[in-house]
Amino acid sequence: MTAAGCVVLGVGAAAVAEDLARRRISNWISGTALLSGFILQVVERGWMGAANAIAGTAVGFGVFAVFYWLNGLGGGDVKLMAAFGSLLGPATILCAAWMAAVAGGMMAAAISLAKTRWHPPQKQLCADAESIPYAPALVAGVWLAELARG
Repeated sequence: MTAAGCVVLGVGAAAVAEDLARRRISNWISGTALLSGFILQVVERGWMGAANAIAGTAVGFGVFAVFYWLNGLGGGDVKLMAAFGSLLGPATILCAAWMAAVAGGMMAAAISLAKTRWHPPQKQLCADAESIPYAPALVAGVWLAELARG
């Protein structure tokens, strides 16, 4: 496993654990990934690595910032994907975004099905929208993209 793969594995596990336990992702988790991505990219590829890390960060941030602005994701999720972008680069973070969207859709469908099966909806005029911790879906997408990359 590469150094970037080890960081992706560790940061992903920490982000999922914190999001499930506290419903937030700390800045130190995203900051560690961001800094590690820049350092690893520069050490491995010099200035081209720095450009790759910047491009990956921008793509990771840009794709998920839209969903943050639409109130679909929290800021911690956006920062986490930007940080993963610095580790993976722009092409792989785009692939990870697609995989995370699929994983998130499957997770949301499973939660919705479980809630209706065990807690049938009551007759209400307006159902309260609930959020779900999205780090598991994001990290699943990133881990799958990292595995596919080799």
